[in-house]
Amino acid sequence: MTSPHPPATPDEHDELELRLGPIAHGGHTVARTGEGRVVFVRHGLPGELVRVRLTEAGAEARFWRGDVVAVLEADPGRRDRHVWAPADALLTWRRGEPPVGGAEFGHAELPAQRRLKAAVVAEQLSRLAGLETVVEVEAMPGEDPMGLGWRTRAHFAVDAAGRIGMHPHRDAAVVPVESFPLVVPAIDELRLSALDLRGAARVDVAAPAGGGTPLVHLALAAGADRQRLRRELDRLAAGREVSVTARAEDSRELETWSGRPAVVEHAGAHRWEVSAEGFWQIHRSAPGLLLEAVPAAAGARPGEHALDLYAGAGLFTAALADAVGPAGSVLAVEGSPVTSADARRTFTDRPQVRVERGSVDKVAARLWPGTAAPRRRRSPGRARAADRPDVVVLDPPRAGAGRVVVDQLVALAPRRIAYLACDPATLARDLGRFRRAGWRVRSVRAFDMYPNTHHVETLAVLEP
Repeated sequence: MTSPHPPATPDEHDELELRLGPIAHGGHTVARTGEGRVVFVRHGLPGELVRVRLTEAGAEARFWRGDVVAVLEADPGRRDRHVWAPADALLTWRRGEPPVGGAEFGHAELPAQRRLKAAVVAEQLSRLAGLETVVEVEAMPGEDPMGLGWRTRAHFAVDAAGRIGMHPHRDAAVVPVESFPLVVPAIDELRLSALDLRGAARVDVAAPAGGGTPLVHLALAAGADRQRLRRELDRLAAGREVSVTARAEDSRELETWSGRPAVVEHAGAHRWEVSAEGFWQIHRSAPGLLLEAVPAAAGARPGEHALDLYAGAGLFTAALADAVGPAGSVLAVEGSPVTSADARRTFTDRPQVRVERGSVDKVAARLWPGTAAPRRRRSPGRARAADRPDVVVLDPPRAGAGRVVVDQLVALAPRRIAYLACDPATLARDLGRFRRAGWRVRSVRAFDMYPNTHHVETLAVLEP
């Protein structure tokens, strides 16, 4: 029997009956016990009455965590059936096993998912940036009705028996998986689950959105039997074209076992070669959509100077180079040695493009010394006007740009910034800092680039 009143000394795997509250950043709903204890609950929808299995609890904990294991009163936005059984908490906990991550919103219809994501973006912007705005999360072009088949990249752990698998939420265990319905068919068709990959710590797979040769990359554990693994991977090539690369944990050398060490990606009229360990947008429709949306938001003009920060392989660099033309310039800054090398190769025939490898804050401090704030000063000085970019595009990792980079951009004083973010919390934090420096947020768009997960992509345009 379950109860909203927890036992005096709660343990993991105790069950409670809870009414779920609002959605929170991270894919949880917020509930409270009868005593007011906060419980972050996954796999539910706001307003539902559910039974929750505690996954992290303790008398001294500030809050608890749990998974929905039974729905007593369902929200109309709940699907009759989850899109992927291994990620279905209602199913897996019947066997006493946690669900894997990767499809934590798979229990909700797509419109309901987008409403939840819009609420999270709006709440983060309000709380962290002081910005009150209505956000609509836009569906991606050509979206599958169930939100499946969109991932052109996938990352798998490998268990002790050599089977590919995924981790449950906040858990290092590896749960073997036979397939992953969120990936494009070209990845599932490789049937990696049939291979014995003992000796690999991780498997990364990429399949170009427009077809082309997929690539499998192995991160090798110490002492891996390369010959055995190569024989096992040869089975992939039977009847299909596939590239295979590998790198040992303690080595800088990339080993190419078959095919080429990169995949070829296309968007618009442009072509990129992206290495096995390089960065590229995951959703099959994202490069085409963002190639138009982000540079258009930045509004670069012929002859201007553009700055592309956290540039990756140069998706936005290409469009910015088109916009500024031969009389303008684009500086792309990327920290990854692999991905910056990809970008450098791509733009060898574009003289107006320069690629700098390094962390954004250090490159900016070196190129524009006026952006470096003295230790005792609260804000940086203004960079020399002759050196500053006219427009800036930035697409940082989940950690966001952060205080130093935001202050540097304020000092550079471009006429417009287009900020693309995969984490609404760090975006809102950074937008708040821009606003306190006198900048205004001109527009905010959000894209459902990660269906069946809690993740959302957000594009903000700023002007001084």
